[in-house]
Amino acid sequence: MAKLIELKGLSKSFDGEKVLNAIDLYIRDGEFITLLGPSGCGKTTMLRIIGGFETADEGRLLFEGTDIGHVPAYKRHINTVFQKYALFPHLNVYENIAFPLRLKKVKEDDIQQRVTDMLKMVALSGFENKSVSTLSGGQQQRVAIARALISHPRVLLLDEPLGALDLKLRKDMQNELKTIQKAIGITFIYVTHDQEEALSMSDTVVVMADGEIQQIGTPTDIYNEPKNAFVADFIGESNIVDGIMLEDKKVKFSSHIFDCVDGGFAKNEAVDVVVRPEDVDVVEPSRGMLTGQVTSVTFKGVHYEIIVDIGGFKWMIQSTDYVAPDAYIGLYIEPDAIHIMKKSKYSGKFGDYSSFSDELDRLSDAELAEEF
Repeated sequence: MAKLIELKGLSKSFDGEKVLNAIDLYIRDGEFITLLGPSGCGKTTMLRIIGGFETADEGRLLFEGTDIGHVPAYKRHINTVFQKYALFPHLNVYENIAFPLRLKKVKEDDIQQRVTDMLKMVALSGFENKSVSTLSGGQQQRVAIARALISHPRVLLLDEPLGALDLKLRKDMQNELKTIQKAIGITFIYVTHDQEEALSMSDTVVVMADGEIQQIGTPTDIYNEPKNAFVADFIGESNIVDGIMLEDKKVKFSSHIFDCVDGGFAKNEAVDVVVRPEDVDVVEPSRGMLTGQVTSVTFKGVHYEIIVDIGGFKWMIQSTDYVAPDAYIGLYIEPDAIHIMKKSKYSGKFGDYSSFSDELDRLSDAELAEEF
């Protein structure tokens, strides 16, 4: 796929605070790319700059090699679907979808054909005369998508479009959006803070934090090969511990030497070690590489979430086998379950699950204080 949009050194500040810091990114024609990160990371600001609703302070925004940084939004081949849909309550479904074509004074026969095609694509045939206020959230979302696509844009921007939907409907719409994108073949740029949403829908995921891109990759790469502690923690659950890379494919952490599959680090280099909770086997203490005491067990439906204290560091384990609280257990970790990362500014901030318990305790104390 050819490059369609390029961001080169893009920066933006509000009230003296930099929310985007020298962003370099290219987006390919026909790609489903997701900007993923917590609130305040800069992902929506980036989307608004691409859409023409904000102007960058520094850097360039290119569309097929042409700088469009100062081209107004209505002149760009880009449309946007917002979380709140922005439908016209006084117009029915047909007229909401037809609205952009009426602005362009398209012939009525063409409007009718294109609205019919759009209704079919978003599975709303027969809804033409319904008031949008009587539709469900998912149906309203599909009307908004049809209206955005009817003008044949080259790019569709979607800013947290499923945030107002309940869980089951949100999952259904994830599948529908991916199907629509594949059917029409245009570029989708999607913004979300929901990791599962990003991993399940995207060709490419851009993980952001503090106004900077932390990692770009396929969903599989982002999950299995995180670049730093922030990415490892934000994408799924992770145990992140301090380690020493003794040599290629050999690392020491939690007072034990492990075989791993990573190399290319300096001898005795301090590193961050990531072990996903689902990649740890619970065994008898005598067979364990690490041993510790279970501090809590939570049933999650398909597995048990087990917190284990190992030398004062709380590990999370996900297992289909039940383990009793206070039990003394062993942990067995295969070499390919261990991922080594360079130290970063996020090192030491994530991965110990005792922090969550402490936070809950503080919240409980605050709530009790308010009551009395």
